[in-house]
Formats: sequence, structure tokens, C-alpha cells
Amino acid sequence: MSDSMRPPRHGIEGDRLSSVVERRARSCELSVPAVKVCGLTGVEEALGCAALGVSAIGLVFFRKSPRYVSDEQARVIGSSLPLGVCAVGVFVNEDYGTIMKKVELCGLGAVQLHGGEPVELVGALVGQGLIVVKSVFAHREPLIAGVAAYGAAACLVEGAGGPLPGGNGTVWNWGAAKPPRELPFVLAGGLTPENVGYAVEEVHPDAVDVSSGVEAAPGRKDLSRVKAFMDAVSRNRGDKTYRRIFG
Repeated sequence: MSDSMRPPRHGIEGDRLSSVVERRARSCELSVPAVKVCGLTGVEEALGCAALGVSAIGLVFFRKSPRYVSDEQARVIGSSLPLGVCAVGVFVNEDYGTIMKKVELCGLGAVQLHGGEPVELVGALVGQGLIVVKSVFAHREPLIAGVAAYGAAACLVEGAGGPLPGGNGTVWNWGAAKPPRELPFVLAGGLTPENVGYAVEEVHPDAVDVSSGVEAAPGRKDLSRVKAFMDAVSRNRGDKTYRRIFG
């Protein structure tokens, strides 16, 4: 690991990552899957999502995305969120220094790595006390089967169809989302208010991630659809418990 990626000595060591995940899973249980609304670009919609009970909002730092936010946009949105709503920075193949700069500037509580990032980067970010969610895919690298090697707090699972690194609003075979049982996971890709209930019933993810499925236009969320999405998740939660991921 390069010096620029090396966490301070007081950070969490790599060989403790699995025990950290296990402790979080045992002590932080929810009665309903958490909801992360990704690709927000404005404060009012972020606050609207928070008022509806979302657990996290995603701020996309990938420049080719139609939902890309500048550092200043992300800082304003992040600083506006109430306690209990996590600002998640979404990155694609960025380096440690770039990610940490945005974490500090924008008040991010979690980092989602959505590209081909190395294991060492995950360890360095965890060492800074961050919640790290590693994205893995059914149809391209990095594959779902290899997620345990990263030592992340959780994984996000999607199909990876379409031209951009994200799910591109594409429905896929959610039943193929089978990460290691001990690792909390977020289900993403093609979820909408109309189908998320089925996905929760069939797959039992710890959290669900939605972007285009609740939009009026790219980056502009329709709060009536966000509410419908939240209601569908709650109605179909069943009698099981779900592991907390975002804080």
C-alpha cells in the first residue's frame, strides 16, 4: 500500500474487519429494510426524502453520470441532512486522496465504491472509520462471488447492464443476488415502487437502493414516488430482521 493510502496507526486493522462486520450485524437490527435514494442533486429533494424516512441518500461523484454533483452541491446537501440520514458518496475508480478530500469537505458518512477498486483501498477507508459499501455485479467484474475479500461493511449487488457503471434502471434477476450470508447487502438495479415489494419478499436484502425508479428526470426525484417506494418496502418486509448498514 502506498503512503498516500495508508491509514493512521489508530485505524481499524485489516485482520479485524470481519469481526467489525459481525459486531455491527449482531447489535444493529432493523424491522424493515433500509432505503437509500441515490443520485440526489438538490437540497429540497434530499430533505423531502429524509422526511419520508430514508436511511441514506447517495451523492454521485462520477462525472459521466447525469446525476453528478459538484463538491459544493454535495457539501450543501450533506450539511442539510438531519441526524440519522447518512450521506453516501458514490465513487468509480477514484484514489484514496480524492475520496478522503470529498469525505471531509462534504460531510460524508459512508463511501460506495462502484468500480474496480483494489482491496487495499477498502481497508484504508475503513481505517478512517468510514462505512464502506463495495458494489459487485452479476454480469461483470467485480463479481458477487468475490466480495468477501474486500472486507467492506456491506456490499451493493446489481446486474450491471447498460453503458454506465450503475444499474441504468435495468431490471435483472434479483434472485441471483447471493453474497456471503454474513455480509449485509444492498439490492439495486431496476427497482421501482411497483416492483420493490416483490424484490424484498424474494431476496430479503438488508437495504434497497433506488435512483431512476423514483425520478421525474435524471437527478430530480418525485417525492410521491419516493413515498410509494417506502410504503411498498414497509408492506412487504415480512417478520424477519434486517441488518443496519448506514450508521
